[in-house]
Amino acid sequence: MVEVLVIGVIALIAIAFATAVSPRVGVAAPLILVALGVAVSLIPGMPAVEIEPEVILAGVLPPLLYAAGASIPATDFRREFRSIGALSVLLTILSTVLVGVLVHALIPDLAWPWAFAIGAIVSPSDPVATGIIKRLGVSPRVVGLLEGESLLNDATALVLLRGAIVAAASAVTLWDIAWHFVLAMALAVAIGWLVGRVNLSVSARIKDPTANTVFTFTVPFLASIPAELLNASGLVAAVVAGLVTGNGAARRLSPQARQSDHQTWHAIELMLEGAVYLILGLELLGTIEDVERDHEGVGHALGIAVVLLVGVLVVRAAFIAPLLWVQARRARRARELQPHVEHVRELLQDPERREAAGRRLGWRARMRHRGAGSDHVERRLARVQADLSYLVRGTLGPREGAIMVWAGMRGVVTVAAAQTLPTDTPGRSLLVLVAYLVAILSLVIQGGTVAWVVRWVKPSMGASPAERRAERERLDALMDEASARVRREFASQEHHGRGGAQHLAVIRARRDALLDARDVGTFSSPVLSQALHELDVEQIRLEL
Repeated sequence: MVEVLVIGVIALIAIAFATAVSPRVGVAAPLILVALGVAVSLIPGMPAVEIEPEVILAGVLPPLLYAAGASIPATDFRREFRSIGALSVLLTILSTVLVGVLVHALIPDLAWPWAFAIGAIVSPSDPVATGIIKRLGVSPRVVGLLEGESLLNDATALVLLRGAIVAAASAVTLWDIAWHFVLAMALAVAIGWLVGRVNLSVSARIKDPTANTVFTFTVPFLASIPAELLNASGLVAAVVAGLVTGNGAARRLSPQARQSDHQTWHAIELMLEGAVYLILGLELLGTIEDVERDHEGVGHALGIAVVLLVGVLVVRAAFIAPLLWVQARRARRARELQPHVEHVRELLQDPERREAAGRRLGWRARMRHRGAGSDHVERRLARVQADLSYLVRGTLGPREGAIMVWAGMRGVVTVAAAQTLPTDTPGRSLLVLVAYLVAILSLVIQGGTVAWVVRWVKPSMGASPAERRAERERLDALMDEASARVRREFASQEHHGRGGAQHLAVIRARRDALLDARDVGTFSSPVLSQALHELDVEQIRLEL
């Protein structure tokens, strides 16, 4: 027991060390952790490390994916849902199939299901790239696409991996696998949505932020365990629970609870991801020894890994090219629709011309808004106009596409998924080593050069500092209107000692105005997030 505690303490110190040192030495923290793991495994008398696949699949991945889902901006996710769905589902399936064919060509003795299993393992991209791209200041739209893709393609790949493992163990048809995939996804979405809603309802009633944070530890598992018991995807359920929680937290939870959750889950992500890379380092030499003994050596595995990494990048580039064409077509269509929507909004402001505006909405919109008030229709049109402006402003071209291709590096999910291969998998050590090498090569080559690629390609960097300041001023003006209404209401009330209550009411009114603007999509997510954080800090300070 003492040995386990010592190992755990050393692991936490190593994770903290790697995270702190990484920016100074210019080496990604995962690579430092892998190196530390390898160094520890070289210590004489160090026992071989073997982690049960179920520990990674059921204990590590659900909280990682839940935390990622809770942090993604809901408005950006909604706007890019079709593109994110294409990248995270269609591209992952395509990569799994084509890489599986490539694996089978390179290892002819490997059965097809296991070849597709490796395809599924190396298909998902890693969120590490998103953090790098964010720091480099690339367009928020590119960041949003990469965030959404890395969030959902993990779950897609692991569902495909499970299907491949089932196919290897029993005779199933392609139709059986496809039906299981659709059913697993649909049922998991329903369970995740329900758990996310229950989480918001329960958390809103827990007044102690610490107790609330402790409760949120259970949420990924409250979503994943029932889903797994019903043969659905526990990982998809955890992702959806995170998305629902992240979208509703600002309205339902106190600032103290949200700040506590944010800091705690950030630490949990750091520890879990770090633990996966440490395990990779600890297992690497043992895996290499097995490959040297039972297979054709590390050189053979390295050659396969290089081919697979090139293969997934080629497939990614071939998929993103037509996706950019679709995005350009959406931008052109949005530019054409902008005057039409603006004219309809002007008509709605005139009571005498409102009927004409209704006719211009089209029959689908009229059916949708039949019986709705003019405020509701105006809100919907404002949201449409904001979405159109988003598409026009953030046009994606070849430069942005090149960054999206190169930023699609492999990492923690590939490593974790490789560790979930059953222990009786034929040639398991070779397959695991190939997956490890793909992740390491991707982090070294892509992760080490992505900053240089950004400087060379020169993609759109989003809004300029002046544009961001102007946007923030418009948001502040909107919140100031809400503040003025509250102050007028308090001024009309004849009672004393209202200073603290008035200040809190002003903060809540400003937050409500901000969240209404977020729902419409009028402002960018970075500006909204910064303003919301400032309001939360001010309220926490006032309530202390």
